[in-house]
Amino acid sequence: MRVAFLGNSEFSATILDMLRKSSRHSVVCVVSSIDKKSGRGNKVIYSDVKKYALSNNLPFLQFKSVSKEGEEAIRRFMPDVLVTASFGQMLKENILNLAPYGVINVHASLLPKYRGSAPINYAIINGEKKTGITIMKTALSLDSGDMILKKELDINDDETAGDLLKRLSIVGGELLISALDKIEDGVATFTPQNEEEASYYPKLDKDMSFIDFDKTAKQIKDFCRGLNPWPVARVKYRDSVIKVYEACPYDNFENINLAEFKSGDIVFSSGKKGLVVKCSGGLVRLKRVQAENSKVMDDTSFLNGKKLEVGCNLGENK
Repeated sequence: MRVAFLGNSEFSATILDMLRKSSRHSVVCVVSSIDKKSGRGNKVIYSDVKKYALSNNLPFLQFKSVSKEGEEAIRRFMPDVLVTASFGQMLKENILNLAPYGVINVHASLLPKYRGSAPINYAIINGEKKTGITIMKTALSLDSGDMILKKELDINDDETAGDLLKRLSIVGGELLISALDKIEDGVATFTPQNEEEASYYPKLDKDMSFIDFDKTAKQIKDFCRGLNPWPVARVKYRDSVIKVYEACPYDNFENINLAEFKSGDIVFSSGKKGLVVKCSGGLVRLKRVQAENSKVMDDTSFLNGKKLEVGCNLGENK
């Protein structure tokens, strides 16, 4: 089939690469959102999909709103189907009905659970043991369309959102091609979602990234995994912010009287034991950290160069 592909992220770019290399389907155009600007100099940042399209000489379009601006431009490529993967724009009826086979979406969860733009992150944050990919036909309501194919994957205990994204993008590409094959052959089945089982999670942002030390060590570990590589969990130490890329439960071998500390208090801060903080039900070690204007390092190396005071609270700014 002739495919118009809409996406932005690393997840999208991996799927686009697999689709472009498939034997039965051809990518006739690629669509991204408009470029972002970053930093003091407002440097223009290309999306991963834009970089891929340009480097592979694929016809490329970008719009602030594809529904308002992109209909005629995409229609000129005469696609049989539109495919979206981590595109991030709500599509209106004019785009949903543009191609004969409509719009097919690659979603990184086992729908109807974890609708929204960050299903990988929230599955890890919530301590899920399994997730997966759903190929669905896009409808007007967010992630609510009929499902075509699903595949389940285990989430590894120490896997970050970035790690899991890479695995899911490959599965997503494979499943998408299989779904397009079935659609073209007229044998695809479209299964409605059970709305009673639906769950929705909002976009990630930096405001929600401060660690809540009233959570357990396991919950804090999962929170840090789920926000790695972006926006990254963080704590406030006096007037500075410290990013936390990895955390893990810490056994109280020293038999410290935890009643003397409140949640968020630093219990250990040394180049030998690392950065250990009181949390709900025990202790958590902030194992990989990054100070402002510094590099990411393990907590012991970090504390060899910077002193954090025992008893200072890291959770008062959550």
